Amino acid sequence: MSRSRSEAAGTPEPTEGTLRPADHADSVAASSDIAQPALGPVGWLRWGWRQLTSMRTALVLLLLLAIAAVPGSIVPQRSADPNGVTQYFADNPDLAPILDNLQLFDVYSSIWFSSIYILLFVSLIGCVIPRSRHHWKALRARPPRTPARLERLADHRAATVELAPGADAAAAAATAVDVAAAQLRSGGYRVERYDARGTLSVSAERGYARETGNLVFHTALIGVLVAVGLGGGYTYTGQGVIVEGGTFVNTMLDYTSFNPGRFVDEEQLAPYSMTLDEFSVTYQPSGTQGAGQAGDFIAHLTTQLAGQEPVQGEVRVNHPLEIEGDRVYLMGNGYAPTITIRDAAGTTVFSESVPFLPQDTNMTSLGVIKVPDGMPEQLGLVGFFYPTQAPLTTGAFTSAYPALVNPVVTLDVYAGDLGIDDGTPRSVYTLDPTGMTQLTGRAVDVGSIELAPGQTAELPDGLGTITFENEAPAGAEGYDQSVKRFVSLSVHRDAAATWVLAFAVLAVLGLLAALFIPRRRIWVKATADGHTLRLEYAGLARGEDPTIAAALDQIVVKHTTSLEPLLREQVSAPAGEPSPAAGRGGGSAGERGSGSGAASSFASGSGAASGSGSGSGSGSASAGAQSAQGSDDPPRVD
Repeated sequence: MSRSRSEAAGTPEPTEGTLRPADHADSVAASSDIAQPALGPVGWLRWGWRQLTSMRTALVLLLLLAIAAVPGSIVPQRSADPNGVTQYFADNPDLAPILDNLQLFDVYSSIWFSSIYILLFVSLIGCVIPRSRHHWKALRARPPRTPARLERLADHRAATVELAPGADAAAAAATAVDVAAAQLRSGGYRVERYDARGTLSVSAERGYARETGNLVFHTALIGVLVAVGLGGGYTYTGQGVIVEGGTFVNTMLDYTSFNPGRFVDEEQLAPYSMTLDEFSVTYQPSGTQGAGQAGDFIAHLTTQLAGQEPVQGEVRVNHPLEIEGDRVYLMGNGYAPTITIRDAAGTTVFSESVPFLPQDTNMTSLGVIKVPDGMPEQLGLVGFFYPTQAPLTTGAFTSAYPALVNPVVTLDVYAGDLGIDDGTPRSVYTLDPTGMTQLTGRAVDVGSIELAPGQTAELPDGLGTITFENEAPAGAEGYDQSVKRFVSLSVHRDAAATWVLAFAVLAVLGLLAALFIPRRRIWVKATADGHTLRLEYAGLARGEDPTIAAALDQIVVKHTTSLEPLLREQVSAPAGEPSPAAGRGGGSAGERGSGSGAASSFASGSGAASGSGSGSGSGSASAGAQSAQGSDDPPRVD
């Protein structure tokens, strides 16, 4: 077999010319180096803004914010637990300064946490505003036009209706579309009619609440950020200690620590007072499982607002007391031995109930007593209190049980400068012995002072006497109630709590709408062709919608069931009179009339069948038989 002249000449090499551009893939001179356009300062700023305001960046920043908040729940924070921070420095002298330099004791006000916070805020705003504008335009827009070829869609159904002789095919098509429009509208769809070239159709769309929920979710996140940011400026947290019988007044003088927000006026705190009437606690008895464990803590308080009557209240663990917008939490408790110190002349120079801080579960407690005036030198006493004193093998003491069974206090005395006269703030729970002379204790081979409730001992060097007062009521037996209790309270005001809760609820509702409301489009098309009417149904999911096929089937069944009796009524109406179906937006199978004979019959059509393909000759015969018998069988739709 001979080859053509072009084949004999061989395939020419591709050449550049007017028929092939120079950058074509087959071009010989095509350069592999592609020159990218240079971005100027404005271009780089625009690129950075688009990256920052993308949804991906917002999600990354949200994840980073959650991770950045983790150290705040692991390391004690100065704003919530200043005593815990002090104790952390004492327990970890090498690690604590490093964490402090990283601002891990002030996580929520640190530079790095604030940077993530602000970037997330800007990202969400830059993301929500354009989407809100686009969504508003979409809400006002008409549903899209009906596609010319619905059979190309994945979810497509078709049916062919054979009309009775004399039926008006155009009127039947209009009725079919009117019924579909009414049914879709009642189903929550926005509908629009599109009629052209002998084809009538209705386009329906719903699910805009999905995007609305998405926008509500992101807007609520912005609201949470704003509420936390601004509300934090009006928030404060303070700690105070109240001994039984003592009163706490909501002023700066009675706070042991106070952390106000930026906009808090410390002179305008709510005027109220709290008096600790009694602190009750129960312990598991000795010899039982869990002996010494506390069963319940209750601080019985008397609160009073300025100019009002006193009110009784209680504070329990995780059950705060609310007063004038403040929440009072029970943070800790312990014993407060009442110590009285007299000078050599017998004059009382110190008499207070001093809180001793618990060191273990059996309430072995450490306390400091400072006597700045009334003695030849300032005195400092460091002591341990044992509710139930028991000796250790080392010769030291410990507490064997947290209740008052054998209460004893031991004290070491220091004389010298307490370091409080130069204005330097000092903790009332610690004593710096630098520059002081130790008068008792193992270090100087002088026995520590050891006292039980009601006992008095001499101070060293003839400085005077010290007494451990017995606070038990007259006639009481044993040591029960011989030592007062104290409670540590945290007073917290959160101006943003209500707003944060409201925005959080909105965020959850918006997220649920965004996750579970499907967005879909439905089209119903009716085409008249002689004595037949072709119906097409199609659906398109806007996103993940696994139920659209079932929803489309339901629409088809409902529509065809309602349409058949209406078409019969059109045929049974006398010529020149309006059809009973005219003006109806829909119908039901229960509206079937008893007209003279069948008006139409439904023949099945495939998912991509043409209007004229109603089956074989037997299918036509079957349709005729249905017309003659007036069958009420529902149409079959593929």
